[in-house]
Amino acid sequence: MRHAPTELLPASPRIVCSAALSGPRTVRIAVIVPTLNEAAIIEDALRALQPLRAAGHSVIVADGGSVDGTTALAAPLADTVIIVPAGRAHQMNAGAAAATRAAHAFLFLHADTRLPAGGLQAIAGALRDGRRQWGRFDIAIAGRSRWLPVVAAAMNARSRITGIATGDQAMFVTRGALAATGGFPEWPLMEDIGLSRALKRISPPVALRLRATTSGRRWDQRGPLRTVALMWWLRLRFFLGARPERLVAHYSSIR
Repeated sequence: MRHAPTELLPASPRIVCSAALSGPRTVRIAVIVPTLNEAAIIEDALRALQPLRAAGHSVIVADGGSVDGTTALAAPLADTVIIVPAGRAHQMNAGAAAATRAAHAFLFLHADTRLPAGGLQAIAGALRDGRRQWGRFDIAIAGRSRWLPVVAAAMNARSRITGIATGDQAMFVTRGALAATGGFPEWPLMEDIGLSRALKRISPPVALRLRATTSGRRWDQRGPLRTVALMWWLRLRFFLGARPERLVAHYSSIR
């Protein structure tokens, strides 16, 4: 079952998201950054987004109850900081609900992921005519292992073939499409797959070839091959019907 803040829920489950974003207005995007104890990196992450705020977009930090001062560090660098119960899906839904109506679309950006130059312009261009309602970036992984470019290339190819995006790829979606799906399914993991499946019923994704760069910290900590093997094993179990609540114990150490 999907849960989302009331503001995201559609009036009818048969809502159709076909409205174009064309016209003289600028496409405004709310960047939602979920955090939990990210004091070491949050300032750099948000400083990178200041030019977007200056251009009229907004940045919302949705914190899951950090105890390391993340929210205090984030406050001067964000338009809104909210504190909600921990859980990435719940935090992202709450962040979208906190956005003003001026936002035509949402970008869900992990604190350890950086957008490429021209990223928001690419999103606005991809969504403007209304034929596509969501998408993601290709990804590059910054880390120590020489295997990380191979891992990133495999992730990009898999996503392009399946139409399924991962959170590391900086997913973006129009307000109407997010409302139509009810938001991220509030699972402890695989929420990005759940939302991708729902959004594919509305439109195919835009697979931008611009590369967002994400931290390789979880691959560096566990080793790239071990991490990839674990992720594929969890995905296989999920696609075979295992509940995310049962899988999360195996995933929490790399989340």
